Amino acid sequence: MKNDQTLTIIKPMAVKNNCIGKILNMITGDGFRISAMKMMQLTKEQAQDFYAVHRERPFYNDLVTFMTSGPVVVARLVKDNAVEEYRKLIGATNPKEADKGTIRELCGSDIQMNAVHGSDSNENAAQEVDFFFSEVEKF
Repeated sequence: MKNDQTLTIIKPMAVKNNCIGKILNMITGDGFRISAMKMMQLTKEQAQDFYAVHRERPFYNDLVTFMTSGPVVVARLVKDNAVEEYRKLIGATNPKEADKGTIRELCGSDIQMNAVHGSDSNENAAQEVDFFFSEVEKF
């Protein structure tokens, strides 16, 4: 087990609902180190590029619209087995199916407004972190 990274995005609805502090407390309380973080407003082009893997899916346009509807907080998280450990902490994509006490169960409202994004593999984590952060922004 080495020190791995993952990316999280606190999504617009969770930001709007003042869940940033609660989510960050859950993340650090679970042993993650936040090694880069910023609040930003995604442009349509940035959201389209970031979610390009879903371009052919029926929810793609709604996802882009949602992710550009307000500010987000993006963060690089570091911990052994970061991707797997963060996926456990955030819970199922659908908050109604997420385990009790997970971020999505506590802060999400539906499958699209599920509070946070989390990388799904080490390869995607590296690409996603690089999408948002330059080398000089990572600690």
